[in-house]
Amino acid sequence: MTDHELPGEVVEAEGHLIDSDLLTLIFDTVIKSGGRFDVQQFDIGRTNEDFSYLRMRVSAPTDAALGTLIEDLVPLGCHPVVEQDALLRPADRDRCAPEDFYSTTNHRTLVRHGGRWIEVARQRMDAVIVIEDGRASCRKLRDIRTGDRIVCGVTGVRIVPEFRERDRHGFAFMTNDISSERRVEVSVARIAERMAELKRTGGRIAFVAGPVVVHTGGVEYFSQLIRRGYVNVLLAGNALAVHDVENALLGTSLGVDLKSGVPVEEGHKHHMRAINTISRAGGLRAAVEQGVLRSGIMYECVTHGVDFVLAGSIRDDGPLPDTVMDLVEAQDRYTTALEGVQMVLILSTMLHGIGVGNMLPAWVRVVCVDINPAVVTKLADRGSSQTVGLVTDVGLFLHQLAQQLP
Repeated sequence: MTDHELPGEVVEAEGHLIDSDLLTLIFDTVIKSGGRFDVQQFDIGRTNEDFSYLRMRVSAPTDAALGTLIEDLVPLGCHPVVEQDALLRPADRDRCAPEDFYSTTNHRTLVRHGGRWIEVARQRMDAVIVIEDGRASCRKLRDIRTGDRIVCGVTGVRIVPEFRERDRHGFAFMTNDISSERRVEVSVARIAERMAELKRTGGRIAFVAGPVVVHTGGVEYFSQLIRRGYVNVLLAGNALAVHDVENALLGTSLGVDLKSGVPVEEGHKHHMRAINTISRAGGLRAAVEQGVLRSGIMYECVTHGVDFVLAGSIRDDGPLPDTVMDLVEAQDRYTTALEGVQMVLILSTMLHGIGVGNMLPAWVRVVCVDINPAVVTKLADRGSSQTVGLVTDVGLFLHQLAQQLP
């Protein structure tokens, strides 16, 4: 049977297909599925700004196999040439979607409805698309209500991947790389440039931080960033706040004197004393207002009006009164805090880093700083392809960042 006798469909894709390795991925996807492709047209962009254009016929042994192949090609930016409206099915119960619902990626997405293409709002991965009053938006499964009109299948769905070429003169020095120690200063300088630009233009920067920020002596440098207006949102767990308060009240972190690096007597109780002090005051904000808490990351956040959310876990001591122990509420508050953010820096916290990565659209720049390269790799492997990594000590990173920022 020839290619043209097999079930097939003509698809097209446009963008920086070569520089972003999408062309190779598209061809590999067809071949791995057992399908075939016939390139009908390919135009290469002549400048950094010009897009390339691909038009090809893909075929597969059966109609079912062809449908699966098209579904696999859509996230790579391919879409059928013949345009059709998206298929909508109503949800038959709360928190449940039709079986063939379209599961979103973090890339910019459009759906065709009423003969026109609509950009999907609140873009994030692992959600469904709901059409309501002529608008499309991502919605988590738990937020689905009976009667919601859910986009099903991939008909009438277009993905616009983020193209590496678009940032050739910006973050391209790190794109999809894990920078080695010898590149820390250069990498930090580029990150500082981007942060300074965002501050000048009114952009929002979020930090996702683990307690290692305190353990490695990064509190003062991070506090400087807050005071100088480079931190708009702080997302963390109970541990960061607890050890930050412990350091502010008792000069230790995990019972270790941060100046001498030596464990102090009875130091293992210090974090519990810190929790007790804040609880007695009525929370972090109350502790600052009462003069109980006078320094540290959380003090600076309260003093300078920086929005922060502390998400709890099963291992938390205390926790602090400010820590959100309802997981669904914590996720929703993270999502709200991240709205309008243009850049996220993740400082040595795999759990919260991956969680935040899942909430972000692909066009939000993510920098992951960790001494363990596996953490950086895992974040990117989980779908946050926009993540760039810097393998270094977090305290050293914050020191250099504070020095490089204007």
